[in-house]
Amino acid sequence: MGNHKTRLTSAEMSGLWTQYMTDSASTHVLPYFLAHMKDDAIRPVVEKSLQIAEGNLSFLATLFEGENFPIPVGFTQEDADTHTPRLFSDMFCLAYLKYMTVAQMTASTLAIGLSTRSDVVNFHDNTLMETVQLHETIKNVQLDKGIYIRPPYIPMPAETEFVTDQRFLGTVIGHQRPVTTAEIAHMYVNMETNIIGKDMMMAFAQVAENKKLRHYFTRGKNMANKHTKQLSKLFLENDLPAPMPWDVPITDSKVAPFSDKLMLFLVSAWSATGVSKYGLAMGASPRKDIGIKYGLLLAAVTLFAEDGENLMIDNGWLEEPPQAPDHTKHR
Repeated sequence: MGNHKTRLTSAEMSGLWTQYMTDSASTHVLPYFLAHMKDDAIRPVVEKSLQIAEGNLSFLATLFEGENFPIPVGFTQEDADTHTPRLFSDMFCLAYLKYMTVAQMTASTLAIGLSTRSDVVNFHDNTLMETVQLHETIKNVQLDKGIYIRPPYIPMPAETEFVTDQRFLGTVIGHQRPVTTAEIAHMYVNMETNIIGKDMMMAFAQVAENKKLRHYFTRGKNMANKHTKQLSKLFLENDLPAPMPWDVPITDSKVAPFSDKLMLFLVSAWSATGVSKYGLAMGASPRKDIGIKYGLLLAAVTLFAEDGENLMIDNGWLEEPPQAPDHTKHR
């Protein structure tokens, strides 16, 4: 493994900076969840998640100082208020953390693969290990409560077979072959992502102070709901049970627990996750009709994400990630 005293590479800067921003947001979202938590089985999960985020921030701040790397502003106490009325149910908090752990496992795995310095690799490796353990705990709590939604079951293959016909790749219209297990898996994970996104943006549209943001969050809620219906149709067309969302009600509170800046950051993170998951689904779906469908969904969420970035820029909330030098700046 590389010497820990070598300079940070651009990839290492990216992974560390992104992790700092994510954990900075979490250290303000999770205390609000805890302030209203009623379920004693879910509380330890949220507390552990907060402990991980706080530990990461402490490590990263020390590392950044030692590298003379500007510590990101991230989020402050002004971005959250634990004394505001309850907005999310305990079940939503648990489902949200499950979604976040999946996103974190993906980010940590990528960061490990791109990092060279032993201290950086060890940090991401430890984050991944803790997140995997947290994810398993969340699933166990959901199983105990009977609210864990399993992907559909299908019969076990009778024998090994090879593709002998181009029809395996499907057509744009007309009769299609049955979906593969890989296609089912991506349909499931994208359904889950859109269900969480819909509920989150429904809540934010209800409490955001900025009128443009309220409209933006409402648009996102409607988009996520539309995408959920389209993915559900894919399940039904292939004679598979469509995963139904658990009961994750949002209260009728009109008081924002988070700043507009923090809410927009969370939605932007959801959009980025949606883009990556749709892209992965396209790559794992040989059927032409499914690939085209994902392409359309991907285009919609990409445009939505761009509009979110523009809103962040307009409000002076978009913190710049580390960038390569501009050698044409003084020409």
